[in-house]
Amino acid sequence: MAILPHWLILDTLLQAWLKEDIGRGDRTTQALGLGEQTGQAELEIKQAGMIAGLSIFGRVFQLLEPTAQIEFLIQDGEPANPTQIAARVTASLETLLLGERVALNLVMHLSGVASLTRIYADLIADLPTQLVDTRKTTPGLRLLEKYATQVGGAINHRFGLDDAVMIKDNHIQAAGGIAQALDQIRTQIPFTHKVEVETETLGQVQTALAAGADIIMLDNMPIERMTQAVDMIRHQRPEVKIEASGNITQETIRTVALTGVDYISTSATITRSPWLDCSLNLLAEMK
Repeated sequence: MAILPHWLILDTLLQAWLKEDIGRGDRTTQALGLGEQTGQAELEIKQAGMIAGLSIFGRVFQLLEPTAQIEFLIQDGEPANPTQIAARVTASLETLLLGERVALNLVMHLSGVASLTRIYADLIADLPTQLVDTRKTTPGLRLLEKYATQVGGAINHRFGLDDAVMIKDNHIQAAGGIAQALDQIRTQIPFTHKVEVETETLGQVQTALAAGADIIMLDNMPIERMTQAVDMIRHQRPEVKIEASGNITQETIRTVALTGVDYISTSATITRSPWLDCSLNLLAEMK
């Protein structure tokens, strides 16, 4: 089940995005002199996909007007079809117009991420391999984008550099080797932190195994080499988790999963996801 961070954290982000959009004031809406007239608007889905971020959508209006009423007609993670109404908002007309763009931007983007993630996840749904996201996220949106990948069926990799140790190629270069990097890092980190090592060759895999890595990433390996690496790891240290990464596409993900890796990580579900088309429509009469 996908879980959002606490509103104490999210509200700060949402308020900043509202301030960015509102600037010195909504000149169009304020000039209409709407006062405190109450209105109602519906969130209409305009293309098939998976919905994510409905609570975020509603929260935008409640930050502008705490008494705003939000009715959700579907839930995050459910498929939606064109013309379907996903939510209904009752608030002042000024609030509806003021929050429209920020609310729509977020739910459209997050639903797009969830929809593409679901496509990737379904391709390996019958296999034990799990789909994983990455830290290639939009600055400021990481918490929400990673939530959306969960909604779509993936699990999260690190949220940040402080979550776990991941020794990548540049760390190996800086330290003088995998073993040197692991030896030094082990003395500096909490015992609860796991250590993952990125490898590109079978020699690096062997070194990472001998040095005590908890997780080994097979990065951009050809399928034949990846299969050999999985066999090596399973034979020598079966408790080590194996992650495959690099150039994962809808065409290749299943072949990679069939090598026996535990996880497949890809940034594509976020970086290549199109927005799901939605609109917010003011109603002539209240429902």
